[in-house]
Amino acid sequence: MTLLKWKPAYSLGIPSVDHEHREMIEMINNVYARLESNAGSDQVEAALEDIYAGIALHFALEERHMREAGYREYEEHKDEHEDLLDQIRDMMDEYADNPQAGRESLQKSLSDWFGKHFATFDARLHHHLGDHH
Repeated sequence: MTLLKWKPAYSLGIPSVDHEHREMIEMINNVYARLESNAGSDQVEAALEDIYAGIALHFALEERHMREAGYREYEEHKDEHEDLLDQIRDMMDEYADNPQAGRESLQKSLSDWFGKHFATFDARLHHHLGDHH
Protein backbone atom coordinates (compact mmCIF):
# COMPACT_ATOMS: atom_id res chain seq x y z
CA MET A 1 0.00 0.00 0.00
CA THR A 2 1.24 3.46 -0.88
CA LEU A 3 -0.35 6.48 0.71
CA LEU A 4 -0.53 9.39 -1.67
CA LYS A 5 0.95 12.78 -0.91
CA TRP A 6 0.37 16.01 -2.76
CA LYS A 7 3.25 17.01 -5.01
CA PRO A 8 3.77 20.39 -6.66
CA ALA A 9 3.94 18.52 -9.99
CA TYR A 10 0.24 17.67 -9.55
CA SER A 11 -0.73 21.34 -9.70
CA LEU A 12 -2.37 22.53 -12.91
CA GLY A 13 -2.47 26.12 -11.67
CA ILE A 14 -6.28 26.13 -11.72
CA PRO A 15 -7.37 26.51 -8.08
CA SER A 16 -10.64 24.60 -8.43
CA VAL A 17 -8.97 21.67 -10.21
CA ASP A 18 -6.00 21.59 -7.84
CA HIS A 19 -8.37 21.63 -4.85
CA GLU A 20 -10.21 18.63 -6.28
CA HIS A 21 -6.94 16.79 -6.93
CA ARG A 22 -6.09 17.24 -3.25
CA GLU A 23 -9.55 15.98 -2.28
CA MET A 24 -9.06 12.90 -4.48
CA ILE A 25 -5.80 12.13 -2.70
CA GLU A 26 -7.63 12.39 0.63
CA MET A 27 -10.41 10.08 -0.60
CA ILE A 28 -7.92 7.49 -1.85
CA ASN A 29 -6.02 7.66 1.44
CA ASN A 30 -9.35 7.19 3.25
CA VAL A 31 -9.88 3.93 1.37
CA TYR A 32 -6.37 2.84 2.37
CA ALA A 33 -7.10 3.69 6.01
CA ARG A 34 -10.26 1.60 5.89
CA LEU A 35 -8.43 -1.30 4.26
CA GLU A 36 -5.63 -1.12 6.83
CA SER A 37 -8.06 -1.07 9.75
CA ASN A 38 -9.96 -4.04 8.30
CA ALA A 39 -13.12 -1.96 8.13
CA GLY A 40 -16.25 -3.73 7.01
CA SER A 41 -16.80 -4.19 3.31
CA ASP A 42 -19.77 -1.79 3.45
CA GLN A 43 -17.46 0.99 4.70
CA VAL A 44 -14.88 0.29 2.00
CA GLU A 45 -17.57 0.16 -0.69
CA ALA A 46 -19.00 3.49 0.53
CA ALA A 47 -15.53 5.08 0.32
CA LEU A 48 -15.09 3.69 -3.20
CA GLU A 49 -18.46 5.11 -4.22
CA ASP A 50 -17.33 8.50 -2.89
CA ILE A 51 -14.15 8.25 -4.97
CA TYR A 52 -16.06 7.29 -8.11
CA ALA A 53 -18.56 10.13 -7.72
CA GLY A 54 -15.87 12.67 -6.84
CA ILE A 55 -13.65 11.69 -9.71
CA ALA A 56 -16.52 11.75 -12.21
CA LEU A 57 -17.35 15.31 -11.12
CA HIS A 58 -13.69 16.28 -11.16
CA PHE A 59 -13.21 14.96 -14.68
CA ALA A 60 -16.23 17.00 -15.82
CA LEU A 61 -14.63 20.15 -14.36
CA GLU A 62 -11.27 19.36 -15.94
CA GLU A 63 -12.95 18.75 -19.31
CA ARG A 64 -14.75 22.09 -19.11
CA HIS A 65 -11.41 23.86 -18.54
CA MET A 66 -9.89 21.97 -21.47
CA ARG A 67 -12.74 22.99 -23.77
CA GLU A 68 -12.51 26.62 -22.65
CA ALA A 69 -8.75 26.61 -23.28
CA GLY A 70 -9.16 25.03 -26.73
CA TYR A 71 -6.98 22.13 -25.61
CA ARG A 72 -6.07 20.14 -28.74
CA GLU A 73 -5.80 16.80 -26.91
CA TYR A 74 -9.27 17.19 -25.39
CA GLU A 75 -10.83 14.11 -27.02
CA GLU A 76 -7.89 11.87 -26.12
CA HIS A 77 -7.86 13.16 -22.54
CA LYS A 78 -11.64 12.71 -22.26
CA ASP A 79 -11.31 9.13 -23.53
CA GLU A 80 -8.64 8.54 -20.87
CA HIS A 81 -11.05 9.86 -18.23
CA GLU A 82 -13.68 7.37 -19.40
CA ASP A 83 -11.14 4.53 -19.30
CA LEU A 84 -10.06 5.54 -15.78
CA LEU A 85 -13.66 5.60 -14.57
CA ASP A 86 -14.14 2.13 -16.07
CA GLN A 87 -11.02 0.96 -14.19
CA ILE A 88 -12.39 2.29 -10.90
CA ARG A 89 -15.73 0.62 -11.58
CA ASP A 90 -13.87 -2.65 -12.27
CA MET A 91 -12.00 -2.31 -8.95
CA MET A 92 -15.31 -1.67 -7.19
CA ASP A 93 -16.94 -4.68 -8.84
CA GLU A 94 -13.97 -6.90 -7.99
CA TYR A 95 -14.15 -5.79 -4.37
CA ALA A 96 -17.92 -6.38 -4.20
CA ASP A 97 -17.56 -9.86 -5.75
CA ASN A 98 -14.66 -10.94 -3.53
CA PRO A 99 -13.69 -8.49 -0.76
CA GLN A 100 -10.43 -10.27 0.12
CA ALA A 101 -9.10 -10.38 -3.45
CA GLY A 102 -10.51 -6.91 -4.08
CA ARG A 103 -8.74 -5.60 -0.97
CA GLU A 104 -5.39 -6.82 -2.26
CA SER A 105 -6.04 -5.41 -5.72
CA LEU A 106 -7.03 -2.01 -4.32
CA GLN A 107 -3.93 -1.84 -2.16
CA LYS A 108 -1.75 -2.50 -5.20
CA SER A 109 -3.44 -0.40 -7.83
CA LEU A 110 -5.36 2.60 -6.48
CA SER A 111 -2.39 4.93 -6.00
CA ASP A 112 -0.82 3.69 -9.25
CA TRP A 113 -4.05 4.52 -11.04
CA PHE A 114 -3.99 8.08 -9.71
CA GLY A 115 -0.29 8.62 -10.38
CA LYS A 116 -0.49 7.28 -13.92
CA HIS A 117 -3.09 9.84 -14.93
CA PHE A 118 -1.02 12.70 -13.51
CA ALA A 119 2.20 11.45 -15.06
CA THR A 120 0.72 11.30 -18.54
CA PHE A 121 -2.42 13.24 -19.40
CA ASP A 122 -2.46 15.86 -16.66
CA ALA A 123 1.25 16.56 -17.16
CA ARG A 124 0.60 17.38 -20.82
CA LEU A 125 -2.42 19.49 -19.88
CA HIS A 126 -0.30 21.37 -17.32
CA HIS A 127 2.33 22.03 -19.98
CA HIS A 128 -0.36 23.34 -22.36
CA LEU A 129 -1.88 25.66 -19.75
CA GLY A 130 1.53 26.98 -18.77
CA ASP A 131 3.29 26.97 -15.45
CA HIS A 132 1.09 28.90 -13.05
CA HIS A 133 3.20 28.48 -9.91
